[in-house]
Amino acid sequence: MHTFLIELVTCLNTLNELIFSPLDGVIEKLPIAEWLADAIIDSLHMLPFLFIIFVVIELVEYFYSNKMNNLAKFSSKAGPFVGSLAASFPQCGFSVIASTLYTKRLITKGTLIAVYLSTSDEAIPVILSEPTKIYLVVPLLITKIVIALVAGYLIDFIIDYKHKLTKEEADKASAEILEETQEGCCHHHVNKPRKRDLLLHPLEHTVNVFIFILIITIALNYFIHRIGGEENLGQYMLGNSVFQPIITAIAGLIPNCAISIAITLLYLKGAIGFGSVISGLCSSAGLGILVLFKKNTSLKDTFKILLLLLIISMFSGILIQAVYN
Repeated sequence: MHTFLIELVTCLNTLNELIFSPLDGVIEKLPIAEWLADAIIDSLHMLPFLFIIFVVIELVEYFYSNKMNNLAKFSSKAGPFVGSLAASFPQCGFSVIASTLYTKRLITKGTLIAVYLSTSDEAIPVILSEPTKIYLVVPLLITKIVIALVAGYLIDFIIDYKHKLTKEEADKASAEILEETQEGCCHHHVNKPRKRDLLLHPLEHTVNVFIFILIITIALNYFIHRIGGEENLGQYMLGNSVFQPIITAIAGLIPNCAISIAITLLYLKGAIGFGSVISGLCSSAGLGILVLFKKNTSLKDTFKILLLLLIISMFSGILIQAVYN
């Protein structure tokens, strides 16, 4: 299966290069700096891969979105396990649903944190859109899932959260969630999928992510050009410093997919280490954070969750960096 996937991606990459070859030639002849031309070409080559990936994600969300609320059934012992595995699939809807479930007290704090830590926002699609970097996906996902599992169960064990809802109250809360329209990125519906979104949302999302990638790649290429090459990135990006995973973890809290894209591209360029990309992507819970702020009745509780998320992300990144070094 692994060999088949590599061969498939290689064929798609070859086809991609063939399709964009004439356009690459035109761009290279434009009276612009080489670093700018490279940024435009690299970003354009990601487009087909991004669109295919987002179509697949949309199909999965369409057929399984109605089952997301089932996380509430596993909200005790199996909550962090189910939540971390489900959230590792590259989509933004699950953190939104998990936040809503938590505000209704249908899942534990440990399960919510596990979902946040395991979510990668746009990181996986960005890596998959660069065929030569696909080997990075598995270790990244496994590391985040392990962190999510350990943290989720520890939080539930230490806090010893007990559900206070009766069966009737839980059923009523679940019914209220089903009636609400939960919006993900690009304002698409994550719990009430529409057939028109099967193509429209991947197309819109591809364009949005492409714009972010183009802007970030241009900025990175210009910076690399100014410092004299990628080999000099480390000294400017606090390489091997304890501050690097701390900074990426703080940046990851910003609820915007541009942040996870920037952190991922910095990692792919060699600007930050594995520990730093893990800390940044662990704290990057996407739109789930916004939903928590909007719907959680206790602001104090919301800030406690954010603080837990930040501390776990920082600690994990620093620990991984220390082991790697």
